[in-house]
Amino acid sequence: MKTLARPLDKAEILRRLRDVRPESVRRWGRMSAHQMVCHVSDSLRMGTGHKAVSHATSPLHRTLVKWVVLYLPLPWPAGILTRPEIDQELGGTRPSDFAADVAQLEALLELVTAPARSFDWQLHPIFGSMSDAAWLRWGYLHLDHHLRQFGA
Repeated sequence: MKTLARPLDKAEILRRLRDVRPESVRRWGRMSAHQMVCHVSDSLRMGTGHKAVSHATSPLHRTLVKWVVLYLPLPWPAGILTRPEIDQELGGTRPSDFAADVAQLEALLELVTAPARSFDWQLHPIFGSMSDAAWLRWGYLHLDHHLRQFGA
């Protein structure tokens, strides 16, 4: 299973990220490519505790749904709603300079994959408590989902 914990998988994500352009056309959803970059950055900030996000969880989401999302070898479907705090049309970080926002995402990927972390993973707003391995698996899948959204 692919995960940001594996250097080759992280390198793949970074390569695909560098293929995204401000004018990249979405295959689904309503975000622009630039909004997507800010959204996935916000999601990593959420995990590291640098962005507060409201919770919408249940015992089913914290158990069965979490397992299905993280471990079944299926791509995530289009149309999954996000929390308002990381929705770029609501409370998410507004895009500014594309190259700077991509560089910030790359720095966040370095932060979450560093061998010695300077943060504690927070509760996921849907899946609750997650291990380091689960967060890095989720991070890979979330980035993969949105990179596929823009053909990268």
